[in-house]
Amino acid sequence: MYPSLCYPEHSHTYSDPTTTETRSTRYNSTMASAAAASKPKLIGAVEDSWELYSDSAADYTRGLPIGFGASSTVYSAIYKPKSQPNHPPVPCALKVLDLDSLPQNSLRLLQRETQLMAMSKHTNVIRVRGSWMDGHKLYIALRLMNAGSAADVMRYAWPGGMDEEVVRCILKQALEGLNYLHVNGLIHRDVKAANLLIDDDGTVLLGDLGVAAPLHDEDHTHSHGAIPEGFASASASKPKPAAPASTSKQRIGKRRSFVGTPCWMAPELISGKHYDSSADIWSFGITALELAQGRAPRSRESPNSVLLQTVHSASPTLNREGGVHKYSRAFKEVVDLCLAKEPSARPNAAQLLQLPFFKNAKRKSYLVDTVLRECP
Repeated sequence: MYPSLCYPEHSHTYSDPTTTETRSTRYNSTMASAAAASKPKLIGAVEDSWELYSDSAADYTRGLPIGFGASSTVYSAIYKPKSQPNHPPVPCALKVLDLDSLPQNSLRLLQRETQLMAMSKHTNVIRVRGSWMDGHKLYIALRLMNAGSAADVMRYAWPGGMDEEVVRCILKQALEGLNYLHVNGLIHRDVKAANLLIDDDGTVLLGDLGVAAPLHDEDHTHSHGAIPEGFASASASKPKPAAPASTSKQRIGKRRSFVGTPCWMAPELISGKHYDSSADIWSFGITALELAQGRAPRSRESPNSVLLQTVHSASPTLNREGGVHKYSRAFKEVVDLCLAKEPSARPNAAQLLQLPFFKNAKRKSYLVDTVLRECP
């Protein structure tokens, strides 16, 4: 319905002198190495009910463009393998990236996103269905998410926010996907409604894994920018304890890259502190408010103002009575748990899934009869 926003893009304004040949060769080399490496056994992986497509361009018929990014275009397409004449045509999405236009940092993000989406085997995490290179262009075949993102659906049909049962059904599925990433040592780092993709059967998938990262290493090269002026100095003004003789163990399970979208970023991430999967839980709490209110808290303020308030002001909370819909005390408690300023006070995804609020969520088909029928 709103495919132009189905597959979010990273936009960058800096340039890179790397040539097309070097860049595409480097991408191929990295992806080949990843494919040759032994694949880890992922915890919680499930049998994929959706067909994996082929890596052959001849099996796809490209249609009209349905989305645009800084260095890519997403097309509607039909997958029909030439080797199987009786195979029914399958609608899909083709993301076409021009590697010649990608700065080096974007190339690393793309390699990471493709690897993660290829490895993913969970009902609620998007997965690469096929990919191939043609010159300096990379083609990625994906499941076509007909309803677009939760943000798209909300913008066109629920501008004032969604009712509690709808929000709960969407969040429960997103949380299942987030838990899958976390138990496998990954953090998403950009959880928001625009990255929750909805299919016309009510399935919700976590999308845009371009800034997702493993918890077991520290890599500053995936930062979206330096820590804004005022934040580093604010944290640096406090005396810091002497560093232990060896910090390697302390850093396992923590990262420090400045990554994300301002309104959804956790305070510890903004402050330049080490963070872990609890930063995703903060973003999940902000996303819950976004779905209930129609927009993220502080979304109408400047990015710098948002970042300052996130660090120094009280956490946002759910107004149970003041919006288009009324919300339960249980929903407000979930939001408040997720938006605890102290990361260690936030529950993890598995703990949240055990709360009655999520255990009593409707099945995904509920979204078909409520949210999707309201969409043009």
